[in-house]
Amino acid sequence: MSRIGKQPIAIPAGVTITVDDHEVLIKGPKGELKQFIMSGINVQVESNNLLITRDTDERIHRSKHGLLRSLLNNMIIGVTKGFEKKLELNGVGYRVQLAGASLKLNLGFSHDVIYHIPEGIQIKVVQNIISVSGISKQLVGQVASEIRSLKKPEPYKGKGIQFVGERILRKSGKSGKE
Repeated sequence: MSRIGKQPIAIPAGVTITVDDHEVLIKGPKGELKQFIMSGINVQVESNNLLITRDTDERIHRSKHGLLRSLLNNMIIGVTKGFEKKLELNGVGYRVQLAGASLKLNLGFSHDVIYHIPEGIQIKVVQNIISVSGISKQLVGQVASEIRSLKKPEPYKGKGIQFVGERILRKSGKSGKE
């Protein structure tokens, strides 16, 4: 058995789980999320626990077993607490503004970069810190990664967009100068 997949998931108060033939619907105080059930995997709700089992011991079913358990656990955490990632802008003249349903970023280019915020994501801007939050862990991480990819931090001066707490390996510059 998968060490992760065989662990039951405790269902907190205020969360309702509906299991259909091919889909799991999780509703909580922050919203609702859906996940399809992969073939060969079974999901059951038993006395405030969510149990995930598999039909056979084949390699493909073993890998899906742990994956589905992790996805469902992240969904339960998302509808109760939510997820958040923070990014920071480093660089002279680098600015960010929230303009309706999009972000307007000044990143040292000759033009402003506009990033449209997808549905289900909330973004807050405080000075040069961008806070991306939502109930879907995958979507929060994807949006944060897309914003970071607009101007990745460069290794010489560290200018760009980086995650809060991320360590950038710095290079010394020209080696001819000693």
